[in-house]
Amino acid sequence: MIGRKKEVKRLKAALLAKKSSFIAITGRRRVGKTFLIDTTLGRHYCFSMTGIQNGDKTSQLFNFSVKLSEYANSESPMHFDSWQKAFVQLRQYLQTLSKEQKQVIFIDELPWVSTARSGFIQLLAHLWNDFLSKEKHFILVICGSATSWITQKIINDKGGLHNRVSEIIHLKPFSLSETKLFLKSHQLRLTNLQIAKIYMTFGGIPFYLEQIKKGESFAVAIERICFSETGILRNEYRNLYESLFNNASVHQSIVQVLAEAPSGLNYQEILEKLKAKSNGSYTRAMDELVISDFVISISSFNKKKKGIYYRLIDEYSIFYHRFIKDNKKYVPGIWQQLAATQAYKVWSGYAFEDLCYKHFKEIKKALGIESVYTEISSLRVQKDKEQEGFQIDLIIDRKDDTINLCEMKFYDSVFAIDKKQYETLRNRKALFQEYTGTKKQLFTTLISSNGIKDNDYANEIVDSEVTLEDLFVR
Repeated sequence: MIGRKKEVKRLKAALLAKKSSFIAITGRRRVGKTFLIDTTLGRHYCFSMTGIQNGDKTSQLFNFSVKLSEYANSESPMHFDSWQKAFVQLRQYLQTLSKEQKQVIFIDELPWVSTARSGFIQLLAHLWNDFLSKEKHFILVICGSATSWITQKIINDKGGLHNRVSEIIHLKPFSLSETKLFLKSHQLRLTNLQIAKIYMTFGGIPFYLEQIKKGESFAVAIERICFSETGILRNEYRNLYESLFNNASVHQSIVQVLAEAPSGLNYQEILEKLKAKSNGSYTRAMDELVISDFVISISSFNKKKKGIYYRLIDEYSIFYHRFIKDNKKYVPGIWQQLAATQAYKVWSGYAFEDLCYKHFKEIKKALGIESVYTEISSLRVQKDKEQEGFQIDLIIDRKDDTINLCEMKFYDSVFAIDKKQYETLRNRKALFQEYTGTKKQLFTTLISSNGIKDNDYANEIVDSEVTLEDLFVR
């Protein structure tokens, strides 16, 4: 298995524990949750089922009864007209199992199983509290892509499941280094730059990465997967959000606004773009997008007013809005045409910034400050009569009285700092010091895809450098 070492260790610890465990696993759709559980715990299953998307109570109950009959070796599924009867039968079956080994009960896509007013969660809580938790040989695993739902209904439940979950595992997409290992395991030998471009397009999502074929270049793979009439990601967008959120239209509207503002917006700016007033639906949707890893919140330096910016960080969602959505009529060679436009250059620049945000630990390692406490932020100062405007998208504020002002540049070749760029970086540092009044040492750090050209301007203005190769270091 590529990566997931910490997660596997925690699951195996539950197998060795001398008590029953209740494990909740969350993560974005297609991130590999089910694969992780099947691979690590599959041989211990005594019961497993997967919820039916958009299924009603009747269909979920029938699905449950079919799976129970399979595991219990019954001749035919029993008929249940309520979850109470279903759980009574499940308990009777579980009581017949050996106590000499761990028995794993796995409910996948739990939010789909627990339909409105079905009572499923209350009865699951009762099963755990009244039976499973009192034994030593059970592991109850619940899983779902709807991270916010599981967080609210299970992890933060105020009722029967309050503080009952013993392990919470949130599965994140692969890092660049894990993506490289994953592709290599599929006999895909690509350069780091090609891998970075793939990552910038649809992130470290195993299911998406599996679609790339051996011998394909980045350009060929992206055209086939995202634009061809049979492309797996051509119509993934709608399914992605509707599988995760109730009232997904609210989430999609926020995502669309943020996709059009790659540097991010504060909450009030988002509402203004939507021509909406603040209410519970938008606040809740924003919180759910953050907790589900689609959006990150970035503090403004020194936490000034309007100090939180929201930035869309899901690569596929960004790529969809930039290129796929308005190019649904497939024409062979369409990606080569799009990749030659200014829109592509703009997208690649911002996508590289997102990649840097996701690999902040690797950046710290490259700078030799792994052990230094740091906070990341950004700063935007609007131009007015009293001051010149400027923007810094990544600021590393360190406890050792140092601040790194980061400039991120994505180029297919070595980046050369010219006089204009030199003046911009020098002026920005001076403006930052004047505006913030900081007494800390300021370093200009350049993070680039292929390094910077050694010239007088670079030697004068750049204090530290990080390259794409550094982001692949584990």
